[in-house]
Amino acid sequence: MNYLEALSRRYSVKKFNPDLKVPESNLLNILESGKLAASSLGLQPYRILVVQSGDITQKLIPAFYNPSQISTCSHLIVIVSKKTIEDSYIEGYFRHISEVRNLEIEKLDLFKNSINQHITQQTEDQLFGWAEKQSYIVLANLMYAAAMENIDSCPMEGFRQNLIEEILEIDTDRERVTVTLALGYRSEEDHFQHMKKVRKPNEKLFKFI
Repeated sequence: MNYLEALSRRYSVKKFNPDLKVPESNLLNILESGKLAASSLGLQPYRILVVQSGDITQKLIPAFYNPSQISTCSHLIVIVSKKTIEDSYIEGYFRHISEVRNLEIEKLDLFKNSINQHITQQTEDQLFGWAEKQSYIVLANLMYAAAMENIDSCPMEGFRQNLIEEILEIDTDRERVTVTLALGYRSEEDHFQHMKKVRKPNEKLFKFI
């Protein structure tokens, strides 16, 4: 299956088969695609939580306005965006670069100073908005990889943010839940899988200049 076939087959599943679980190998490949997502300045201002515990999933069901996906999915991915970029976070980032690339950390000072200057010029709201945009790039990678792995998915924003953060013990002074992605296998009862995909025609979507 090539990538256009995979994306054409993909749709936002409304009900999964609760008896089928995503194999660990497929799940790890999907998560690796999220790890490899493009990230502004390379800072990755987010975390990816993977809910696979049945007990936690049950607690999360009331947090979703449409519970059909969360109550039947194999795994729920929760992307959490940072509200602030602390000095310690940047220091850790550059230590990691130094270790991975076997570079003296002092050689990264120019890059580090440019990042510090950029970060200090942003308000907390601007930083959080920026982090959320980065999180949606991760979401796109995860959805694409799932489609290529022949795993179904459904991105979801319709949830009670505060309730999810309480259940998952998120420190909301530092980060907030941005978006979620349910993974699994479509149920035969989900009639949406038989509907044709509706998208803008090319002449309305693309303009070549």
